[in-house]
Amino acid sequence: MPTFETVANIAGTLAGAEVQSMATYHATMRADGSFQGECPNSGVVMTADGAATFRATGIGSPTEDGGFEFKGVVYFETIAPSLTSLNGVAVVYDWTVDADGEATWELWEWK
Repeated sequence: MPTFETVANIAGTLAGAEVQSMATYHATMRADGSFQGECPNSGVVMTADGAATFRATGIGSPTEDGGFEFKGVVYFETIAPSLTSLNGVAVVYDWTVDADGEATWELWEWK
């Protein structure tokens, strides 16, 4: 099955801190047309007081408008004071990319 690699750069707020995130995500098409993806500890989030690395895995599919949507779990590891609340926590996500490449990454702590 085909495998794709995507590099993403996104800015936003995480755990109350302004962040810049960069990651390489690999996705492999499955027999049913969906995609299984992962970011195997190749993501980084930078803040004013340090950085965090992350790994993620998810399942995705193409959207009707020509984009993609992935849902999954991400795990962060950091010593940056503003992000230490994310250590040891499963964070679920919804990653949506439209046909123009504009993306949103929504995250929720799984309690």
